[in-house]
Amino acid sequence: MITIARHFRRKTNRLTALISTLLLLGVLGCGPQPQTKETKIERPNIVLILADDMGFSDLGAYGSEIATPALDNLAANGLRMTQFYNASRCCPTRASLLTGLYPHQANMGFMQEDCKLPGYGGFIPKNAITIAELLRANGYSTAMSGKWHVGNAPENWPTKKGFDRFFGFPHHGGAYFYPFPGDQVIAVGDSIITPPDDFYSTDAINDHASAFVTEMVQEEAPFFLYLAHVAPHFPLQAKEEDIKKYRGKYRQGFEAVRNRRFEKQKKLGILSKNHPISPIDPKVPEWDALSEGEKDDFDLRMAVYAAQIDAMDQGIGRLVATLKKHGELDNTMIIFLSDNGGTREDYSNPDLNAPIGEVGSFGCYKLPWANVSNSPYRMFKHWGYEGGIKTPFIVHYPQMISKGSFDDQPAHIIDVMTTISELAQADYPETYNANTITPMEGKSLLPVFRGAQRKPHAGLFWEHEGNHAARIGDWKWVSLYPDYVDELYDLSTDAVENHNLATDNPEQLRLIKQQWQVWADRTGVRPWDEVLKAEPDQGRLQIYY
Repeated sequence: MITIARHFRRKTNRLTALISTLLLLGVLGCGPQPQTKETKIERPNIVLILADDMGFSDLGAYGSEIATPALDNLAANGLRMTQFYNASRCCPTRASLLTGLYPHQANMGFMQEDCKLPGYGGFIPKNAITIAELLRANGYSTAMSGKWHVGNAPENWPTKKGFDRFFGFPHHGGAYFYPFPGDQVIAVGDSIITPPDDFYSTDAINDHASAFVTEMVQEEAPFFLYLAHVAPHFPLQAKEEDIKKYRGKYRQGFEAVRNRRFEKQKKLGILSKNHPISPIDPKVPEWDALSEGEKDDFDLRMAVYAAQIDAMDQGIGRLVATLKKHGELDNTMIIFLSDNGGTREDYSNPDLNAPIGEVGSFGCYKLPWANVSNSPYRMFKHWGYEGGIKTPFIVHYPQMISKGSFDDQPAHIIDVMTTISELAQADYPETYNANTITPMEGKSLLPVFRGAQRKPHAGLFWEHEGNHAARIGDWKWVSLYPDYVDELYDLSTDAVENHNLATDNPEQLRLIKQQWQVWADRTGVRPWDEVLKAEPDQGRLQIYY
């Protein structure tokens, strides 16, 4: 527990830091005016944890057989949301998460490549402010550990976007053991470092996060930690002792594991008792038709994938222990989510032919296991189907959230920035560093966290690589590049998008497409063919299905 003296000192120092910073920003004309002491109450620390390429059912608390006791405990003592959406791909989600804007407004209409078009520049622009910049301007200490992936150039690295401290991958990630594949590097602050021989990125990312917390606690100000994991993104690499826990557990086959998860999801309350499951993906082979060698290979791939999530959870457990040690756990809001659904990508590199899971290997867990990860939904990362955009969302904050809560109100990645801003009592600026700032798109989740109903979004929208989707109430529209066949689903009766109602509901289809187009025009979405034409050498058109 925080002592009364320390609590008073923290509160006073936080207020002093806040007033000093806002006075400075006010003088410079690039921030809000300070509030008086009487209008301020104690503000919590905030820890925002992001997993990479992890599906809806991959945590124990969301139906998995993978051991995730730390996150399961946060869920059991906090809130689980069951209708939370990301932006379907890594860079767009991260940019949206950090700014409270839709990806195209945050200059991440594609990925980090500069496509030479407004909204497709591949880095967070000057007319967007990050959570870290906002909170630092309002008296918070800030730190990031993990994968950045929203701006390759040094002028766009985390330390230039509001983070006092940074450890991790400033470019992309996809690396566990050293030496890393490709051009990946790891940095402390702005300096690239050479990792030690026993380096494993998941452990290093978690342990630096704990170290940052220990440092920031001493500063007697509230703190914001962004913990952005590489795990469980490919390549499949994990420690031998973690892989052993799962070896052989997946020889039951794809459909058996998926169905077991589905039943557990209903038992846990993640899904209703009558919730459907989508048909198994047609590209998933019959398990019994595989050779013993193929079965063993698939078992190994999923065992490594599970081990990667297990290791991530172990480190999150150490972070929670650090918060508890310093008396900060109850005064910290912890949020956990994933950047997209499980991926069917297979970039296995035959030139990196070490055994899967070990240093020097580069393997993926492939489509059949991704179909399991996204249970009970269909499809994968990249697309606007539920399997690509729906994520676990766990919030732990005992001062606000009732233990063991569930909520099924639709929410979106744009809501996180708005929620944190309100929680931290941070006034969102109209200008910052002499730049006019785009207003946030999100709606606060604090009413949801308090167990209330909030006024829903008028609509939620997606576009990535020409793939379109929108949700208006319970109606969901999906249309895929390049054919653009209209699909319309009523999620109240068909949560797994199995029955296309477009032909039977032409007026509803027209309205939802019209609203998507208004959103697209407002946020700067360009036709995908136009993006490719603008930068044909860098546009990475990938038709996955």
